This record gives sequence, structure tokens and C-alpha cells, in this order.
Amino acid sequence: MAVGHSTFPADMPEIAGFRIGVAEAGIKKPGRRDLVVMALDAGSRLAGTFTRNAFCAAPVQVAREHLKASVAGPRYLVVNTGNANAGTGPQGLQDAYATCEQFAEIAGCDSRAVLPFSTGVIGEPLPMERLIAALPTAFETLGHSDWSAAAHGIMTTDTRPKGSWREVVLSNGETVTIAGVSKGSGMICPNMATMLGYVATDADLAIEQSALDAMLQRVVVTSFNSITVDSDTSTNDACMLAVTGQGSRVEGDDLLAFEVALGDVMLELAQAIIRDGEGATKFVTVEVSEARSLEEARAVGFTVAHSPLVKTALYASDANWGRILAAVGRAPLEDLDVDGVAITLNGISIVEQGGRAASYTEAAGSKAMAEEELVIAIHLGRGQQKARIWTSDLSHDYVTINADYRS
Repeated sequence: MAVGHSTFPADMPEIAGFRIGVAEAGIKKPGRRDLVVMALDAGSRLAGTFTRNAFCAAPVQVAREHLKASVAGPRYLVVNTGNANAGTGPQGLQDAYATCEQFAEIAGCDSRAVLPFSTGVIGEPLPMERLIAALPTAFETLGHSDWSAAAHGIMTTDTRPKGSWREVVLSNGETVTIAGVSKGSGMICPNMATMLGYVATDADLAIEQSALDAMLQRVVVTSFNSITVDSDTSTNDACMLAVTGQGSRVEGDDLLAFEVALGDVMLELAQAIIRDGEGATKFVTVEVSEARSLEEARAVGFTVAHSPLVKTALYASDANWGRILAAVGRAPLEDLDVDGVAITLNGISIVEQGGRAASYTEAAGSKAMAEEELVIAIHLGRGQQKARIWTSDLSHDYVTINADYRS
């Protein structure tokens, strides 16, 4: 189940200097693509963000280490699905290192130029014999930027592959391209990154590595770090930006245009995750305005988006707006003047001056709640800052999917 009609972009572009290979390793189920390799030509740069979960998976630890340690720069990203290699102790780390070493031997590079990524069941050892046996095939199939193959290969409980791209027209008339894929459906409340997200560009960015890292951090905050399905932060979250530099030079004012386009790609990928949230029937935007700070606005937005009572009311299309009001009231705000709070639902005024709006009717509220896409707009009346958070409802299917996940 997913919200709205969505098809993978048929025109996803090639990215010069970036190649993709896919294999069937049978890590969890036979006969499905579950091993994806992405290759970056020499001279490419890579920026990444990772989960802040204290139990971060072994591949996250190794990927972070290799991202900093590689002398010649990262060359390969090796991604497996079906097993998270998280909560696996010292053996998990050995397996993550071994994956890099085995692939480096095949590719003829330093093992530190290989970054591992995993997603799937937590707490079970990675089936290394099957994974290693499939590495040569993944390497041999490295070819064009087959984004569709990559998007399908990194799926777990996803019902849809997720892709997005943009072309940026520079001030001199030349163009650069940004394209990427993401995966995620449950255990979605990123803290610094996303479940798995891979974006590449051919742009030759005229910025230092530290500025590239900062750019990625900025766009992640307003995209992947602004979504939640179930308030659970994964042990394996990672978002990577590959810059091959084989296209046009981007500098000066064009850097801002590039960052805007990068943000658009990542926001589209993040929202696709919410639309494909486990058991989702609603796509919900929580807009918070008139806050004293950005942090305050985000705190209110996430409090509402995380609320099981709000989310189940959304699923039932029940105009129980008091649950939204209660969530706002328990958000971590100091000295909230409830008389200044106003809330609308798809433009229908439901709360004014801290109470039920005079114009509100149950019929209007029920009609708004029945929509597949909803906007909950919360005006705090105490400042100028605003934020947007995206979430889904909480359905019977969410419980069923997660109750049977290891079956």
C-alpha cells in the first residue's frame, strides 16, 4: 500500500564517471537483486551523512572510517539488502571489513576505497559466503548509471523504487545533472541522514571538501531529516553524495542554484519514502509557523507527526482535531500562550485562540480528513520561524508488516 500514483522516472540520466552494477546474492530471499555496487571514476569526491543511533551498524562504522581514510578517494559503494549487519558485535565489523577487502581484490584497489552499506534485519550475522560469491558478478555488471536497477536492488519493505533527478542550467548556458535513488518504508525517523540514499552529479563544484560536506548537511536537514513514518531512527541510515567532476564547472552564484536543485532531488526522494511508508494511506505535511526558532518549529512538527493518536485518527479519517491540539500542547516549548495558537486542516480552520474555531463544522473537518493528502498548518503566534515535517498515517497494515518482518 502506498499513497498516490508514482512511477520510477523513465528518463533518469547517465552521470558521467558514475556506474552501477547489480547481482543476486540470495542474502534473505533467492531470485532477487539484493547486491548493488556503485563505482566512482578516479578523481571523484564523496560526501556522506550517517545515523546517530548509538547502535550504528558495522557497515556504518566502516564506511565512516573509509570515507576519511582513503588516500586516493572513495571508488566503490557496496550495498546489500536483506541483512543490516547491525547488533552483530565484533564479527559484524570483521564481516564489513572483509566485504571491502574481497571487493578491493576484485577491483584492484585499496580496501579503504570501498565503502560498505547494509539494510535489513538487525541482529543476525551477514551470510558472508553468499555475499562474497556474488561480488564478482556485481563488479562484472558495472556499466552505465542504471538507476532503476539500483533502486530495485536496495529495496526492503518498499513497494516502489524511488528516483529523482534535475538538470541545472548554469549562467553560461551549460548544464550539469543531479540524479539519485533512495530506499525506506519503515523504521523511518532519520537523525542526520536517511535510510539509504545515493545521489550523484557530474558537476565540477568549485568548493573545498569541507564546503561540500556542509552543503550536504544543509540539504539533508530540510529533506531526509524532516520526515518520519514511525519515529524510529535506523541503525543503518546513510546518505551519500558523489561528485564526479566530469561535467561543467559550477562556481559563484551557480553554486546556490546547484544547491537548490540538490535540495529538490533529496526532498523528492525523502517524500517518496513517506508516500511508501509501511501501510500508509495518507501523505501528511505538518507546517509550523510563527515559532521563536527553527528548532522550536521542528519540535512541534515532529511531536504532531510522531503522535500515534494523531496518526490513527488520520488513518480513520476521523476529524478528532483535539489530538492535534494535545500534541502541540505537549511539545517542548516554554511558556506557550495557547490563546495565540491557530490550526488549519487542508485550509479548514479548526482552532483559533486556543479553542475550536467559530467557523468549524464536523462535516468540513471530516471532508478534509478524508483526503489522501493533508496539510496540518499550525500557527504558534510567537515568532517568525517556520518548518515543514512530512509523515504518514498509522494503519493496521503497518502492524501486520512489522509483526511478520522476519517471517
